[in-house]
Amino acid sequence: MKENKETPDRKRERLRQEELKRNPTGNLNDAYKRENIGSFVDLVGSFGWRGTGILILVTIIGFIILSIFFK
Repeated sequence: MKENKETPDRKRERLRQEELKRNPTGNLNDAYKRENIGSFVDLVGSFGWRGTGILILVTIIGFIILSIFFK
């Protein structure tokens, strides 16, 4: 027997494509917004876990610096 081992990325994409086939007009607004401002999921997915950690760290440090200057 052949086992189909699907990676999480492929599974996520397959599920997204199935949702688009089931409800093509329901995602129209989301697609429009994603096109203009981008998707956080896509950003985090492209970074990996290290890049995501660095992004969170930079966000926290930026918040601390802003709160010190605008106190």
